[in-house]
Amino acid sequence: MADEKKADVKRSDSKKSPKTNVKKKKPNVFQKIWKYLVACKGELKKITWPTVSQTTKNFGIVIAVIIVMGLFIFGLDTGLYALLGLVMGTGSAA
Repeated sequence: MADEKKADVKRSDSKKSPKTNVKKKKPNVFQKIWKYLVACKGELKKITWPTVSQTTKNFGIVIAVIIVMGLFIFGLDTGLYALLGLVMGTGSAA
């Protein structure tokens, strides 16, 4: 009988969550900013940066594509302008 009461007391104690009057402090703004910056630094270390040769190669490709697209748009603009001149009758007839 005494064992049953002890078991009941233990069960009832385990059901109760220990309430403490200690409140968890929320981190202030500066702590949040510091935590964010530390996390950013950790993420930057994970990045695999391109080598100089890879960067130079990619730069060359970008410049080549810009030149080709520029020439294409220039030719298209000139051709459409000439076509519009013929349709509107404002172009010089050669």
